[in-house]
Amino acid sequence: MVNILYDDRQDKMEITDENINAIEKTVIACLETEGMDGTFEVSVSFVTNEEIKELNKLYRNVDSETDVLSFPLDDDEGEIIMLGDIVLSTEKIIEQAEEFGHSLEREMLYLVAHSTLHLIGYDHMDDEEKLEMRQREKEV
Repeated sequence: MVNILYDDRQDKMEITDENINAIEKTVIACLETEGMDGTFEVSVSFVTNEEIKELNKLYRNVDSETDVLSFPLDDDEGEIIMLGDIVLSTEKIIEQAEEFGHSLEREMLYLVAHSTLHLIGYDHMDDEEKLEMRQREKEV
């Protein structure tokens, strides 16, 4: 089971109940792919480019916009396992969906899957890690 806390702090893209249900299914698919069982909690925030740029600078010392940030909590104490926070730039979702020629929902769910994999320990700092992470993304 997954509890997802949502925070919509932007006005560029409408976040629908269908989007929220699809996000939940995507997070569950990532966890199932890894054989993870239990009750998990994830927070998902929808923000502007300006806000994600500030967060990127503050936490990664990178002074630029990005599409998604992941903040793993690594809290496996208690009955609910807190995986962490996903922060999505809706402006980047719109821009990248147009650039890659697919729907807003597909772009959003790809970024949710990518970020969820970061929350459970995947990274892409070198080619081997990147290849493994891409394979997991395809499985979801």
